[in-house]
Amino acid sequence: MKKLFTLLGIGLLAALAYLAFWPVSVAPVAWEAPQDQGYTADYAPNDRLTALEIIDLDGRSGPEDADIGPDGLVYVATHDGEILRVEADGAISVFAQTDGRPLGIEFDDNGTLFVADAYRGLLAIDRKGAVTLLAETTKDGSPILYADDVDIAADGSVYFSDASTRFGAEGNGGTLAASVLDLVEHSANGRILKYDPATGETTVFAGGLNFANGVAVDDAEGAVFVIETGSYRVWRFPLDGSAGSVVLENLPGFPDNINNAPDGTFWIGLVSPRNPAMDTLAGYPALRRVIMRLPDSMKPAPLRYGFILRMDASGKVLETLQNPAGDYALTTGAVTLPDGRIAVTSLTEPRLGILDALAR
Repeated sequence: MKKLFTLLGIGLLAALAYLAFWPVSVAPVAWEAPQDQGYTADYAPNDRLTALEIIDLDGRSGPEDADIGPDGLVYVATHDGEILRVEADGAISVFAQTDGRPLGIEFDDNGTLFVADAYRGLLAIDRKGAVTLLAETTKDGSPILYADDVDIAADGSVYFSDASTRFGAEGNGGTLAASVLDLVEHSANGRILKYDPATGETTVFAGGLNFANGVAVDDAEGAVFVIETGSYRVWRFPLDGSAGSVVLENLPGFPDNINNAPDGTFWIGLVSPRNPAMDTLAGYPALRRVIMRLPDSMKPAPLRYGFILRMDASGKVLETLQNPAGDYALTTGAVTLPDGRIAVTSLTEPRLGILDALAR
């Protein structure tokens, strides 16, 4: 019995030593998380997102972003590198293959599809589906490790996010695994890049963001709106390069994409409710390192709760559409279709959600 207790003691000490000292790839930074008000007030629960029409993606998953093509059809990015076209009858066809991990997509007025590919950088796809790599580094040679979302200004400039310059998506187990590393570290290394089609140069437009994510240009406002996922907020950066400001903060979940709606408002998706434990540990970097030493099954993970919201250019929340049951979840955002319906996108779903205008 004494030998058994000795072995148990040694095992316990070894486990404690592992949790305390085993090297991890993150170097967490202390920060103060805003007090989570939860799903109350403007964010009070509802079931307005439960009436989705579902379009199966024929074995693909992760329709993270969508846009309307010059033919009026819906195009979606998927995890296996394909850009899919949703035909008028709901059938799926392959438009292009990026050979990477396409996330944000946006058509320009000429019908060129710009793609933020987390593995490859900024891409352009012509009407025939031919893919061109536009940028994998910035003008100063800095690699683009996690291109995330993209939008185009009236002058043709392309703004896109590089979510993390510390944890590249391809080199850290994929987009979700890399995002968890960056969110746990919270070292404000994300940035917004600007691609000039006239010169082919990519420069840093804004930096210091905790997981820079969704991007939406508003030419009428002369600004680009940016999601800062790790700090639960939305920024407004003037296109003239002057200082940005926060227009919406202390969101009750992790915001992901932001897309322009036809009426000048914006759709934003919350991919998951906030994690109370991680908010509590915001000021304790050493304990966050311990979390990263736990088995994957014990680490924080997204919760299945569907949630999109619509805000105006001042940051006022106009409405929310929710699915508390999580039937369609890990929602990244929405796009308004020509007939008034909205396409609801997701980080992981093997299908695309369509919500009829009357069901809202």
